[in-house]
Amino acid sequence: MIIENIETFKQCVPLTKPFKTALRTVAQAESIIVKITCDNGIIGWGEAPPTHVITGDSMGSINGALLHVIKPVLLGGSLSAYERLFSLLDNSIIANPSAKAAVDMAIYDCLSQSANLPLYQYLGGYRDTLETDFTVSVNDPDEMGEDALRYAKKGFNVLKVKVGKDDPDLDFQRIRAIRQRAGREIKLRLDANQGWSVKEAVRIIRRLEDAQLDIELIEQPVHRTDIRGLKAVSDAVDIPIMADESIFSPQDAFELLRTRSTDLINIKLMKSGGIHKALLINKMAEMCGVECMVGSMIESKLGLTAAAHLAASQKNITRCDLDAALMLDYDPVDGGIIYQGRDISFPKQPGLGIANLKGLRGIVYEG
Repeated sequence: MIIENIETFKQCVPLTKPFKTALRTVAQAESIIVKITCDNGIIGWGEAPPTHVITGDSMGSINGALLHVIKPVLLGGSLSAYERLFSLLDNSIIANPSAKAAVDMAIYDCLSQSANLPLYQYLGGYRDTLETDFTVSVNDPDEMGEDALRYAKKGFNVLKVKVGKDDPDLDFQRIRAIRQRAGREIKLRLDANQGWSVKEAVRIIRRLEDAQLDIELIEQPVHRTDIRGLKAVSDAVDIPIMADESIFSPQDAFELLRTRSTDLINIKLMKSGGIHKALLINKMAEMCGVECMVGSMIESKLGLTAAAHLAASQKNITRCDLDAALMLDYDPVDGGIIYQGRDISFPKQPGLGIANLKGLRGIVYEG
């Protein structure tokens, strides 16, 4: 099975409501779609959204890396030697994790189709259903409380709450408003997106603990490069701390695991460069007794389907944050994972189970 062609397309879908974090506000889901065609007719799909403030990738940089660097390296490569392909992909260009992730998931789509297995079974098949949380964007406390109540009424029993913007005292009011409106049966996860200093993080987390607001975990409280600070926060509080932006590569994960700087790890394909490296991160974490969550950027059901297959395949991936497709104004993907409220199930078709993508536009630029 030889890679015969690699094509790129542009996809853009409006969100039903702007997505707000401490780092950015997003009104539409843009991405580069990758299509790999093999000589036996098998087609694999991948997706790479631009997330400048996290991965450093833009639409232009993703497309340029794919067409000018990665495509020439991989054309003619054999999927029967996929470890060699993944090595070539990884070494083809420095950084550019989103571009690599799109190609990686398209290769895995082809491989699992060739094996006539859904991807989650090809990767290990630990479970065949998942549950996702739903994200509450950072806004004023009253609006966040209303949003949380609305999502709870839709059946989401785990909410991921964005904080870390403006003022830690305001963050406390936000969480208290959500807890009051959504009730005690809803599980709350907080994501500060690097928005606090170490002292601010310790102070507000202890305040949340003292107020008995029952927080499951707190994600990336401090700047991504402040590993000592992350460890200081983890050591000073009882609520488990999850690393996100601090971990891109297996090397990043090794350092945080070695120093016991985090209690949990959030794996995202757009940070790790795809499923191949994500599996390494998860296995290292499992060896150290650290559970993982699989999350996503603002992307369509295509990228989320690949992430969900990874999550379902591995025992140590115990949490999912795969709600981005539910925020879109419409679903541009025929096939892929199936949402029923918070529940995610998988199609029986081999690979990612993608039948078609609607509204794709050919790339009219190459830079």
